[in-house]
Amino acid sequence: MSSYPIINKMVPTFYFIGVTTGKSSINKVFPLWMEVLGRPEVVLEGIDHKIHDEPEAYRATVAQIKHDPNSLGALVTTHKLDIFTAAEDMFDHFDPYAQVTREMSSISKRNGRLEGHAKDPITAGLSLDHIIGDSYFGNTGGHILCLGAGGSGLATLLHLINKANKVDRPDKFIAVNRSPGRLDHMRDMANKYETDIQIEYVVNSDPRKNDELMAQLPEGSIVINATGMGKDTPGSPVTDEGQFPKNGIAWEFNYRGELDFMHQALRQVESRNLRVEDGWVYFVHGWSQVVGQVLDIEITPELFKRLDETAVSTRS
Repeated sequence: MSSYPIINKMVPTFYFIGVTTGKSSINKVFPLWMEVLGRPEVVLEGIDHKIHDEPEAYRATVAQIKHDPNSLGALVTTHKLDIFTAAEDMFDHFDPYAQVTREMSSISKRNGRLEGHAKDPITAGLSLDHIIGDSYFGNTGGHILCLGAGGSGLATLLHLINKANKVDRPDKFIAVNRSPGRLDHMRDMANKYETDIQIEYVVNSDPRKNDELMAQLPEGSIVINATGMGKDTPGSPVTDEGQFPKNGIAWEFNYRGELDFMHQALRQVESRNLRVEDGWVYFVHGWSQVVGQVLDIEITPELFKRLDETAVSTRS
């Protein structure tokens, strides 16, 4: 049995592990989704950890899910890599993406086993495909500049590497991170695959340098804010003077917070013929994938449409 104190929940509980979970739109959306899915008895509970928390804190959270029968599972944001590292030995099964990326966005239980899944490659893929459609890179010649090399950025790269058609893969993917550790992890992951994508890894924390990288992109390129800046931490990875690529796309992975990056991009919609996307589609895909995993429900396209419509109805 666990050496950590376990709270025996009185009702089926789905956990949300993050940093500022109380501010998320899922708190409004979740009970409505449970009605749609026929599981109104399931409640949502947030668990906030500080960024790069102590391993024992993560292990205590995993132990609660593992040993309490009414703790069904969890969606993990921000701490995906840290929880995997801290609690790998507590799990009985990891899906192939979790094994490759050494992260998890989903904790679930099946037949007495505690399972970790990395849903981000699926989520990122569904979201990116929704935004750009087929043959985008073949039609535009655009590159990707991904600011941030954490779980979401890594997942996007993994999705693109696994695209079968050349027209759906960019010639170049530039990953920028303020510390080398995440970039090393991304490089190790990418090296497990054969790919014709030229991947460049840049250690940088200066927004002016990111402006320079953005200025060198060809038209039609995609700039992604996968840093968490504008939600978990203040600011933007680029300056107000940075120029987004003409005829390109600015994709803000966040959908809540100050969203400085998105507002910078919105100011250039006309002058650069820029498309701006926020993280709402990513949010809905991410949550629906993990909810389906934890509750053992297949999220069909028809069911996803119902969940999306229900979630959109809560947006103010």
